[in-house]
Amino acid sequence: MIRRLLSSQVRVSSWLASLGMAAVVGLAADSCAATPAVQSEAKTEADSGSGSGSGASLDARADRIAETEAESAYGPELEGFDYPAPVARFRFVSQRLPLQMAYLDVRPDTPNARTVVLLHGKNFCAATWEGTMRFLQSQGFRVIVPDQIGFCKSSKPAGYQYSFQQLAHNTRALLESLGIDRFIVIGHSTGGMLATRMALMFPTQVEQLVMVNPIGLEDWKAEGVPSLTVDQWHAREQQVTVERIRDYQRRNYYVGDWRPEYERWVQMLAGMLRGPGRDIVTWQSALLYDMIYTQPVVHEFGKLTVPTLLLVGERDSSAIGREFSPPDVKARLGDYPKLARRAASAIPGAQLRLFPELGHAPQMQDPQRFHQALLEGLQH
Repeated sequence: MIRRLLSSQVRVSSWLASLGMAAVVGLAADSCAATPAVQSEAKTEADSGSGSGSGASLDARADRIAETEAESAYGPELEGFDYPAPVARFRFVSQRLPLQMAYLDVRPDTPNARTVVLLHGKNFCAATWEGTMRFLQSQGFRVIVPDQIGFCKSSKPAGYQYSFQQLAHNTRALLESLGIDRFIVIGHSTGGMLATRMALMFPTQVEQLVMVNPIGLEDWKAEGVPSLTVDQWHAREQQVTVERIRDYQRRNYYVGDWRPEYERWVQMLAGMLRGPGRDIVTWQSALLYDMIYTQPVVHEFGKLTVPTLLLVGERDSSAIGREFSPPDVKARLGDYPKLARRAASAIPGAQLRLFPELGHAPQMQDPQRFHQALLEGLQH
């Protein structure tokens, strides 16, 4: 066991050395949640929103964006990047810090009296839910799409104690400020972990839980992925380039397929790294990776009491820390066909819908099939 631990540390140190950086021993952010002291002041502020649109208008918009956003630089709160609807701001106090959470609030022409909350993943934003947001709106749902604290157009406090519990409290405070006390929560990727935590914490308010290719279907620590300090995560994030972002998305999100409309999401992330807030953005990313790695939800699946739907692209292989894991650990991580079935078995009464040829982002890779399956699951 000692030899294996030493080998893992050497592997991580060698990986950092390959980046030209020494391993810095630092204190990881304590990830215990604190109940937020919330002062709700929901304001609607037009912030680069471009209104509604679907179908051909979305295709034309994607073409225009591909030309105008390449090599753009954005602010640390994604200033300069257009969202598909007006951005509102929820202002509150948490951990003695004044914060603002950006969100979209899209209402249907013919309401069905149900509300959906869409939770983005680690390398995603509220804007990446555009297609699903518009689809659900067309089906009569009111749709709330927040950028979590630490992400995209929301505040990025350097000393925040991140936890899924804290983000869940923040999100519920936003919904309470809007007068919403019952909702469907749909989480993609890291958002699936947060959605699970919300369903565990607020079971009487969560009408249904939907997880879309959630990460966290396995416990990376328990599987043997070496731990990194926050400083080491930060060193890793400082080395990210637009080429690495694009290559990772091509392989994991779209299974080698690439379309012009996907470039928008590459430039969304790369633009923040080109901008004046690069260090702020990469530090937040490091804090959030530490949260994701250290706070598994998989061991609590059996405690879920709300109706649950899993929508999973089987070609996904996402796993935190695979690149610096021992070969035997690396080989077994991210087996989504196995992980999805195991999760569905562990969650009481769960529905499972698999997409054999799709990757980590089925809602973007094949939206028509995904939305059909989602609607069937919501009506079940």
